[in-house]
Amino acid sequence: MFKIEVILGKNDVMAISEGLKEIGIGGLTVSKVRGRGKKPGPEIHASKGSEIFVPQFNDKYHLEVIVADSKEDEVIAIIKEKGRIGKIFVSQVLRAVDIATGAEGESTI
Repeated sequence: MFKIEVILGKNDVMAISEGLKEIGIGGLTVSKVRGRGKKPGPEIHASKGSEIFVPQFNDKYHLEVIVADSKEDEVIAIIKEKGRIGKIFVSQVLRAVDIATGAEGESTI
């Protein structure tokens, strides 16, 4: 199993979610976070346009999904197709346990 984490600079969450549903990926965790990247955020004109403010951190979206080994490439392809700006991180999941049933492995996802 793999954990795929995505940091999106734009709100492409619904498009990615719908694409993942089409291939049978049900579970997805989404969080709205703040952060900064290499490029500074857009300037904000304050005080009726007389002052310019560059925020230190910008709104971003963090997606997490656990997928079977066989679906990794397909999920990444959907994220790349549907997302506009961001990064994808993939890490291996060594063990998964369902708290309610005690099931382990890919049956938990």
